[in-house]
Amino acid sequence: MKLLFASDSFKGTISSDQTIELLTKAAHEVFGECETGGVPVADGGEGTTEAVVKARKGEMVYVDVHGPLMETEHGFYGKLSDTEAVLEMAAASGIPMVPMEKRNPLHTTTYGTGELLKAALDAGFKEIAIAIGGSATNDGGMGFARALGIRFLDEDGNVLSGKGSELSKVHHIDMTGLDPAVKNAHFTVMCDVTNPLCGPDGATFTFGKQKGGTPEILDELEKGMQNYRDVIIKEFGINPDEIKGSGAAGGLGTALKVFLGAEMKSGIETVLDLIDFDQRLRDVDLVVTGEGRTDWQSCFGKVMQGVGDRSKRKGVPVIALCGGLGKDYEKIYDHGIDSIMTTVDGPMTLKDALDNAEELYYKGAVRMFRFIKAGMKVKA
Repeated sequence: MKLLFASDSFKGTISSDQTIELLTKAAHEVFGECETGGVPVADGGEGTTEAVVKARKGEMVYVDVHGPLMETEHGFYGKLSDTEAVLEMAAASGIPMVPMEKRNPLHTTTYGTGELLKAALDAGFKEIAIAIGGSATNDGGMGFARALGIRFLDEDGNVLSGKGSELSKVHHIDMTGLDPAVKNAHFTVMCDVTNPLCGPDGATFTFGKQKGGTPEILDELEKGMQNYRDVIIKEFGINPDEIKGSGAAGGLGTALKVFLGAEMKSGIETVLDLIDFDQRLRDVDLVVTGEGRTDWQSCFGKVMQGVGDRSKRKGVPVIALCGGLGKDYEKIYDHGIDSIMTTVDGPMTLKDALDNAEELYYKGAVRMFRFIKAGMKVKA
């Protein structure tokens, strides 16, 4: 029997790598000799770079960048081959970098994410995948673009620094200084949201509140974003509101698409392509996946959905070991997941479940594999 383990991390407790270790140990305890293999997986958010680098046996490259408030941060990107690189916005412009009391999308910038991309371009990479989940920003990607040499000018010709409060001041976008390496590279953006740049479903009103935006701040940002959109329409003949995902990451999706011509793809689908998941399914008898909590959202660009769909197309059964179940969790069965087992083994508080996550996961894995072993004895 050949088993493949491909689980998401359990946020704040168990990493994707740890699930592989625990599942491997449990499988050998229950089945004795069996062939096991595992691959770290992420869905395009925080942790994507590390997961892909480990799966591809690549290399982490560390770069000092500016964080969301222009503080010095230690960022990173992943080298996958001589031509391929992967990076994530969360490593330079992520919301955890901003203390709760300082969260205000008027003041944050994507400049550091642009610095990460420039570092990869300077190193000669031509195929670059960019994960844009978990942003602290709502600057329309102005900071990101500025780090690559694009200038945003106000009506007096002054150069803007590139943060949310300056969206309303944009009068002209000067592309002449854009890093020439951009023209020779291909960019794949891991993006699972389809929100436009502006409007009630746009970047500001959909995601701004969680980044510290009050109603007054959001109104100011939305007016600025509309101005930014109108300048782009005037100078590029492109309406960002007609581009699916242009509002992702506080409008960074717009900058990537309009200024760099990037290709937008599902985060989990991009990750599975990068780690050559279909090839790893060859001769596999069973896939084990999972995540911290499974509910209706798991069907929209999450690890379990991606792993399940790919495995189903190859005719490989999939079971999931998850921390807990929420509303409409059973919808995931439509995506190749044949059964789900939870790690919790009795009534307990969330704190107890988190504090004992590793032990619970291992015991849950043993129970799961014992069920499978019993099922193998059942006569059809």
